[in-house]
Amino acid sequence: MSDRKPQLDSTFERLALAIDKASSVPVSVQLRGALEYGIASGDILPGTRLPSVRRLALHFGMSPVTVGNVYSALQQAGHVQGRVGAGTFVADGGISHLQAQSLREVERCVKELVRLGQQAGLSRAELAFRVSTVSFRPEHVRVLMLGTFHDATAAYADDIRPFLRAGDEIVARTTEQLTRDRPEAIDIVVAPRTLRVEAQALFPRLPVVGITLIPKEATRIALAAIPPQAQVAVVSYFPDFLPMMRAGVLRFAPHVTRVTCGVSDDDNLPALLSQSDVVVHSTGAEDLRRGLRAEQTAIEYRHTPDSHAIETDLLPAIDVCRGRTPEKKEHAS
Repeated sequence: MSDRKPQLDSTFERLALAIDKASSVPVSVQLRGALEYGIASGDILPGTRLPSVRRLALHFGMSPVTVGNVYSALQQAGHVQGRVGAGTFVADGGISHLQAQSLREVERCVKELVRLGQQAGLSRAELAFRVSTVSFRPEHVRVLMLGTFHDATAAYADDIRPFLRAGDEIVARTTEQLTRDRPEAIDIVVAPRTLRVEAQALFPRLPVVGITLIPKEATRIALAAIPPQAQVAVVSYFPDFLPMMRAGVLRFAPHVTRVTCGVSDDDNLPALLSQSDVVVHSTGAEDLRRGLRAEQTAIEYRHTPDSHAIETDLLPAIDVCRGRTPEKKEHAS
């Protein structure tokens, strides 16, 4: 058997570069994070077939059992789905489930309408004419933006708001805030793809759309402006987010070669920060800025909902929600 490392396609090769074997974060955690946030950011598109367990294990020099466990965890979280005899594929954002649910409701209502029409002595042609002349005025829709950190979640809602119709409303809550402050009369929930399954569990009666996130323009510009000789520290609040941040630095600042990674609660973080010229930190790790020197640069790695995903995934789902009567809305009590 050849020991040569198998080649992956360009998308997975790029994510592979984000794995730092010298990091204190286990490689299995980094691999799951790279795949999870690759899916969330749209780097790995819905329907994409993941490399086989054996192929990925050989590439990273890992046990196939470890890679298989990573795939199982991603499948349990709803990010991927296995197809017997075909492999493992990235799941969609839940739109197909929403459409199927809506069509079943339409069919039920049509059957009831036909029954009532027959009772009233109307032919199907007369009933169809009456339906065609009904004036329909879409009602306003109330959207819940669900996230992990308050400031980032509020920013996501602000970015989505211009895409909504006049009279529509979007409110922002974190999963932690929901324990004490659940908004009422919500029609539809939108969340980062990494939170879609959790959001569906929190709001089982509502449609949930998983949205793709991409780095904000300000983040991309700031990364591109890092001096080539700079020593860069990449710091995340969550260990499994590190690979995606590292991948972003490699993509938008390919001229930078001195990059080290750490988690915000690492014991060696102070030493890592003291040796760095530029600190790129995730949302939620802002406190580390207080210990930086005046000459050090801090860049928050912020995301924004992908406008293409808003238009192709979220807005059609919102349109499906229009016309629901107030008593059918979920009161999140």
